[in-house]
Amino acid sequence: MSDAAPVDTIAAIATAAGAAGVGVVRISGPAVPAIARKLLGRAPLPRHAHFLAWRDRAGELIDRGLLLHFPAPASYTGEHVLELQGHGSPVLLDALLQRVCELGARLARPGEFTERAFLNGKLDLAQAEAVADLIAARSQVAARAALQSMEGVFSRRVQHLLDALIALRVHIEAAIDFPEEEIDFLADPAIAQQMHALCDEHARLLQEAERGVRLSDGLRVAIIGRPNAGKSSLLNALAGRDRAIVTPIAGTTRDVLRESVQLDGVTLELADTAGLRDTDDEVEREGVRRAQQELAQADVALLVTEQAHRLEDQTLLSSLPPEVNRLVVINKIDRDGRPPVDPTKDDTTLWLSARNGEGLDALRMRLRELAAAGAGEGAFSARRRHVLALRRVGEHLDQAAAVLAATRAGELAAEELRQAQHALGEITGAYTSDDLLGAIFGSFCIGK
Repeated sequence: MSDAAPVDTIAAIATAAGAAGVGVVRISGPAVPAIARKLLGRAPLPRHAHFLAWRDRAGELIDRGLLLHFPAPASYTGEHVLELQGHGSPVLLDALLQRVCELGARLARPGEFTERAFLNGKLDLAQAEAVADLIAARSQVAARAALQSMEGVFSRRVQHLLDALIALRVHIEAAIDFPEEEIDFLADPAIAQQMHALCDEHARLLQEAERGVRLSDGLRVAIIGRPNAGKSSLLNALAGRDRAIVTPIAGTTRDVLRESVQLDGVTLELADTAGLRDTDDEVEREGVRRAQQELAQADVALLVTEQAHRLEDQTLLSSLPPEVNRLVVINKIDRDGRPPVDPTKDDTTLWLSARNGEGLDALRMRLRELAAAGAGEGAFSARRRHVLALRRVGEHLDQAAAVLAATRAGELAAEELRQAQHALGEITGAYTSDDLLGAIFGSFCIGK
């Protein structure tokens, strides 16, 4: 990460709400006071709305609106910031933006305002990403979770875990520094207790981060099963429209078909996949490969089967990793019938008819529960890179615990903890490559 913030001045249209709305040109950098004086004719008062006419180089009127100056460091970016609020016409905003650039600014890159806030210590990386998550939120649940992360809820949890990890690392490394002592400091029960508490706290944070990804990105549901089990019909039923082609011909679905569905404020990302079977058809075989790839990335594997193939088809779920939720949908009860008493007595098997909709509400309710599980007060948004980093942390913690329990090799345990600390630091930006920063902020919109 760079030690210094950029020194040039950037400008961009932050919002453009249409001709009848308000548009904003935002400027950040050291040239802001000079630009403000040229526009206003005098030095602006900090955090004071000045009404003025903006004119081009020739003195022609561009627009009339408000000018607000936020001096450094008490601004969003930590630099001098100027906001010019005018009418939302794209033509007027473009003319105003051109005038600002003539006075010493340049066009901002996507996400550069938030990137500068990060580089100047106004936000950590997880908070900066939450800004983009808030803008992209597709539901109230996702927006609330992004706000929590923006306020630092997730970052504080990461920091608390990091503090506990560092304390344990210090304890272990102190024991390594005194090898001549007859006392085996690594046998101290306090170290084992700290290790156990650290692993427990990490497990809780990982679980909440995984939930945060679901709240932010939506619950990823891979609909799988044998050909003609009713997968495409179920996708259409959940989407409320004929999104997938349905025919009696086995192998109709050849590629992954995705559909986003809103259920009571939470988002489901449904993926209808090709029927899983051995086939000599090259195109269908590629569809099966893509179906398996989609399944490996899913939050929920939704197996669609029929009563006659139920036990046989459930083997398709046997190789899934434990973090993937499993749902079995026994379809076509309008044709095959349904037991008067559900013998499963659990919430992982549901009976329905994708054709007439019977039992569909129960499936919707169960999917919504999985998507919003634990989404109460304090739930925060997270990204998949955060989850991957936390999983690496868990691997290093498990290895450190195993080393301490088996050999008490303090040097090896300390190295595992160092690696875990580095992985945690990647979440908030303490250890971050320039390539990662470019990828993160490059995904932002212009003006943010």
